[in-house]
Amino acid sequence: MGNLLKVLTCTDLEQGPNFFLDFENAQPTDNEQQTWMSVGSVLQGTRSVLSELQEYCGAGNEIREAISNPGNEIFQEKAWNAVCPLVSKLKRFFEFSQRLDRALQSLLVALTCPPLTSMQHLEREQALAKQFAEILHFTLQFDELKMTNPAIQNDFSYYRRTLSRMRINNMGSDVEMEVNNEMANRMSLFYAEATPMLKTLSDGTTRFVQEHKSLPLENTTDCLSTMARVCKVMLETPEYRKRFASEETVFFCLRVMVGVIILYDHVHPVGAFAKSSKIDMKGCIKVLKDQPANSVEGLLNALRYNTKHLNEETTSKQIKAMLQQ
Repeated sequence: MGNLLKVLTCTDLEQGPNFFLDFENAQPTDNEQQTWMSVGSVLQGTRSVLSELQEYCGAGNEIREAISNPGNEIFQEKAWNAVCPLVSKLKRFFEFSQRLDRALQSLLVALTCPPLTSMQHLEREQALAKQFAEILHFTLQFDELKMTNPAIQNDFSYYRRTLSRMRINNMGSDVEMEVNNEMANRMSLFYAEATPMLKTLSDGTTRFVQEHKSLPLENTTDCLSTMARVCKVMLETPEYRKRFASEETVFFCLRVMVGVIILYDHVHPVGAFAKSSKIDMKGCIKVLKDQPANSVEGLLNALRYNTKHLNEETTSKQIKAMLQQ
């Protein structure tokens, strides 16, 4: 049905079923339209968020001057005025993470509801599957940029340290009204994470499972594992990769594959690395290793440091060795 083509079904988990999911051109059916439009309104903001994050330079110079001259109010005010608009930007990023989490929740509802199987959902709701993938793609891009920009943590830490003193000295600003102590505490927890967007979505997926107790857990884990297997097969099959109109779609699939593995590992009781996992982790890691090393190191690190079960005894030594190399 549509652009999702099931060309071969195998019972061997190591091989799995072969699919092509058209991430480039999938369009919503009438049944998908309402959820697709709601999620689409959120996804419209991803480009501007990434652009602002890429251009984020921080107020390092002003902060250093203020710290070096603690008695000079001119330097203090200059640093405060430099940090406040940056904190407003960080607040927008944080609030966007909450909107993205709600969008993911609505997609999980749509893609896991009975009586359809995960396979049938993907066949019939390709546009929603594409949006799910777009959320994960954005999430890993955002976190890669955040991890390489220490100015974010430095700026926000300075803001929190200085907030009370600025209020006492009547040097507050509109930002203080936006980012009061309560909001600052919430933002601090977010930015303290190495990968804050991924942590938000992992927690959100776990919360989805906990709040939908009448929904079998397998509906959610099968959705995630099927998506991982779809991406793996498309990446390792030359005939399928030739169908990508853009080379960017390769990296899109890589990020999506890693993203759903991490979510699966957080919500499945034994995780993605156990023998009983429905994800071929050896195959997925091999697909990553087959790409240019400098393009996937961040994704390999995401598997190393953002999964829940990697270091457990149920994980084979071979998988651990593959990720340590």
